[in-house]
Amino acid sequence: MKFGQWLGLIAVAAALLLLWSLRDVLIHLFAAVVLAMALCTVVGAVRERLQCRRGLALLISLLGLALLLTVTVAAVVPPFVEQFRELIQQLPVAAAKAMTLLRQAMDQSSRMLYGQEALNWIRQTWDESSSTGGSAAVGQSLQGLLGLAGNLGSGLIQLLFVLAVALMIAVQPAAYREVAVLLAPSFYRRRLREVLRLCGEALSSWMGGVLISSLCVAVLAGIGLSLLGVKLVVANALLAGMLNIIPNVGPTISTIFPMSVALLVSPWKALAVLGLYVIVQNLESYLITPSVMHHQVQLLPGLTLTAQFVFTVLFGPLGLLLALPLAVCLQVVIREILIHDVLDPWRQRRLTP
Repeated sequence: MKFGQWLGLIAVAAALLLLWSLRDVLIHLFAAVVLAMALCTVVGAVRERLQCRRGLALLISLLGLALLLTVTVAAVVPPFVEQFRELIQQLPVAAAKAMTLLRQAMDQSSRMLYGQEALNWIRQTWDESSSTGGSAAVGQSLQGLLGLAGNLGSGLIQLLFVLAVALMIAVQPAAYREVAVLLAPSFYRRRLREVLRLCGEALSSWMGGVLISSLCVAVLAGIGLSLLGVKLVVANALLAGMLNIIPNVGPTISTIFPMSVALLVSPWKALAVLGLYVIVQNLESYLITPSVMHHQVQLLPGLTLTAQFVFTVLFGPLGLLLALPLAVCLQVVIREILIHDVLDPWRQRRLTP
């Protein structure tokens, strides 16, 4: 290799190392872009309805979102907070009851198989560890509270940063898009504008579909829990809707809370809640999502799970939350740039005699 090629290779490696060191900043910038795209989608809908300028549409959209947020906070948050606090207080009781039922099942199965409580040593080990670890648990709890306070403060600063950048991008989206376009070579800038437009359309379609499907999941879960007579309906239904944004992992986590509440009443009611959530998630996966996301960039379930794992390892919990929009954008970039612009012309040149 010539000196210029070695120099280019070193520059590429240095750029990759710089991007890797700035991965936390980049994932927060992407979160701001996702929020800005959501706001731009609302602004576009307002402009189409009212036939007004973008500045006025942005102002109307911000005022409408602020009003909606205020009404939601006033009507939903107080009962949600109260019910969620009660739910958290009941979780240890439900866990203790589940452990009791598990021990009874282990003892009964042991008697049936061996005629004695052959697995009794597990229970003794559990009781000894729980009795001797009390003082250590207090110290660990205090350290955990201090760490939680620090994480909350850092998370609040990061949230303010994301919101501020999202609002700035939403005010002048074309200007910020041109900044990204100017980073590309001049011969590829027109094509890059088209790719960025396709990414924006895919993100807008994904966000609209996720919002509708999450609302449907929350309503169906609330109706089902009300019919089953499970307490804390509002808290559990809202959790089911919010966690539905995270595919695969979110619905599984949302099942734990209502099952814990139902377990305090009867084990059979907990199984009924599990069956209800399985039915709701199947309706969401096979009926609601295909109906509301027929314009969305479709992702295979295996690719979705792989994206969640990879982006969680790279970016942490925020990567898990943004795994799907990241996968949607990457799918558009790979299809348009790698396949259409690189591989297809290369294949045509190979086939040309």
